Amino acid sequence: MPSRSLPLEGVRVIEVCNVAAGPYCGMLLADMGADVVKVENPDGGDTLRSWPPINDGYSENFASLNRNKRSVTLNLKAPADVEVFLRLAQEAQVVIENNRPGVMDRLGVGYEALRALNPALIYCSISAYGQSGPRSQEGGFDLTIQAMSGIMSVTGEPGRPPVKCGVPLADFSAGLYAAFGIASALRQAESTGQGTHLDVAMLGATLGIAALQTSEFFGSGNDPVPLGSAHPRNAPYRVFRSKDGYFGMAAGNNALWKSVCGVVGRPDLLADERFQTPTLRARHQDALLVILEEIFAEADTAAWLERFRAAGVPCAPINNYSQVLADPQVDHMGWVQPIELPNGAKTRTFASPMRFSGESLPIVRRPPGLGEHNDELLEPLRSTVPAK
Repeated sequence: MPSRSLPLEGVRVIEVCNVAAGPYCGMLLADMGADVVKVENPDGGDTLRSWPPINDGYSENFASLNRNKRSVTLNLKAPADVEVFLRLAQEAQVVIENNRPGVMDRLGVGYEALRALNPALIYCSISAYGQSGPRSQEGGFDLTIQAMSGIMSVTGEPGRPPVKCGVPLADFSAGLYAAFGIASALRQAESTGQGTHLDVAMLGATLGIAALQTSEFFGSGNDPVPLGSAHPRNAPYRVFRSKDGYFGMAAGNNALWKSVCGVVGRPDLLADERFQTPTLRARHQDALLVILEEIFAEADTAAWLERFRAAGVPCAPINNYSQVLADPQVDHMGWVQPIELPNGAKTRTFASPMRFSGESLPIVRRPPGLGEHNDELLEPLRSTVPAK
């Protein structure tokens, strides 16, 4: 446990979300100390609960996005449960939802309805395309947003069919933007007493993290293209084949390029007109790849990593997840932590990667069972005077 209070202690967050973007946002806030109450449908709850791997009936995928939360079940199509939700939200500082635009309004729990009860409320809506506009009523998942946003146009090898990034960038970038927006809006609400409706579109978030690609288009008029592991403006900066496999090496400036030439025993390359600057090396990187891989074929990956690290050149093995999670740096930072599931099963999870003054953020609550906190949170509300 940290020796001091967490930044969002005292903030109540109501999360009405499924699967990834919204629950990830809620978990980021919960890791920072917010009291996150996850409102789920009684009929199965968050659909992520059914995603494998299943550990004795409980989804470890769900556990990875829902630590430090409490769960209640409400049927928001039932008027009595809507009344309970309104009372719950009346005392909250934040509501997060990731339904299609208009759904929460039709249920009677949209921003305007809640603002009338709680003017300082931060209401965050995460959707595929935003709360208004010609595509606002279109649904979207990470795959379709990666396709729409241009990510798939720059992912993969030249001349090959489109592929998506293996990590759901659209979902998690939207969750990160949402959490940042909420934390910022909370500060404003504290000083003004007025909340706001945050509109976080997965498409916008995904374009937001593609700043280098959009600026390339704005500056040149040309669409960025897939380059495999290569970089459009730096070289050598890619994956290389060695005698026994592959490794990544990034020499993104002239000083590092000079070190590379020393490691490979080719000081003559420094005088080659094709390789005088990062831009020139990027322009001629296919030729540079041939030269370097002929040399790299003489030794194993481990040997090249040792040599480049000794020379201060950024490099890395091509890890799978079992390898990186066992890396001594991950262990040193305490990022992998034990966690208990509601069924009592013990497993591990990747906790918050952030530290405050050298202290990791704690897991104070295991992920909740469906409706586990109904008695604790809802029963007192059912006996109170209706919120409206």
